[in-house]
Amino acid sequence: MNNSKQLIDGALLTAVFIVLFLVSMYVPGISLFTALLLAVPFILFSAKYDWKSSLIMLVVAATLSMLFGSLIALPVPIMAALGGIMIGSAIYHDYSPYETWARGTVGFVLGILFSFVFNLYVVDVNYLDVFNEQIDQIMDMSHEMIMDLGMDEEYEAQFTLLEQQVEMFKNLVPFGIVLASILLALLNQWLSYKLLNRLERKQLHFPRFRNLRFPTGLIWIYLLAIIISLFQADLNEPVVIALQNILTLVGLFMIIQGFSFIFFYVHHKHLSKAIPVIAIVLTVFFAPILLPLVRILGIIDIGFGLRSLIKK
Repeated sequence: MNNSKQLIDGALLTAVFIVLFLVSMYVPGISLFTALLLAVPFILFSAKYDWKSSLIMLVVAATLSMLFGSLIALPVPIMAALGGIMIGSAIYHDYSPYETWARGTVGFVLGILFSFVFNLYVVDVNYLDVFNEQIDQIMDMSHEMIMDLGMDEEYEAQFTLLEQQVEMFKNLVPFGIVLASILLALLNQWLSYKLLNRLERKQLHFPRFRNLRFPTGLIWIYLLAIIISLFQADLNEPVVIALQNILTLVGLFMIIQGFSFIFFYVHHKHLSKAIPVIAIVLTVFFAPILLPLVRILGIIDIGFGLRSLIKK
């Protein structure tokens, strides 16, 4: 009975994945939305039957995907399955929501990396080179427009600074991959929680955002990366590129921690719930000024236990 139920569930969820896959491939209007949710069927199945059985579902889904979309489509089910199975298996083993989120992020990172490698060696397309070439073309067109308009040396100096910032932006591709994986894992995990609570009568939910606490080790990673970067002169060195990505990613975590502390403080002091929302909006509009302050607030909260001091 259990095997037949597992087989039926696997067939139904594989069919759901294929429908989402086909919509993502051939229906322009909602393709982006459905593409973001491709991991959900894998999450639902692996949350009930763990990862070993989910591998069979992956093989079937990958085979059907290639039949409907050719060999080029293979990375799609692989990425969805890696992220989905990591999240679903964590749910199966009753891991905490944040640990589940972290595992899902790792799964999506591996899936995206597989997609890059697959396209590089099988399709012979290097998306990093394509991305860099497009950026260079945009910069060249912008520079030609400036020259045609007869801009003076001041604008030329500003454009040179912009080129340096763009080069730094190119080096942040690893950060972009991790950030995309974090968001994909969060969206799919949140939706899967809702579905599992309704279908399986579970009680899965994320803790309140105001209770979010990143580990203290992030502070030491951040400080170590800053110290090492002070002794690196060549911005194109692999070590410098890695440090830039680490600082950007950990800095993002610090900003999130800062906002979490604002929510905590407002709740602890019984202030208006509109205050943290206003703080976020103001930070978005005045990012150059307020984002560093929020980051510092997050650093203090993690490093010095600011919440414990306020509770006392």
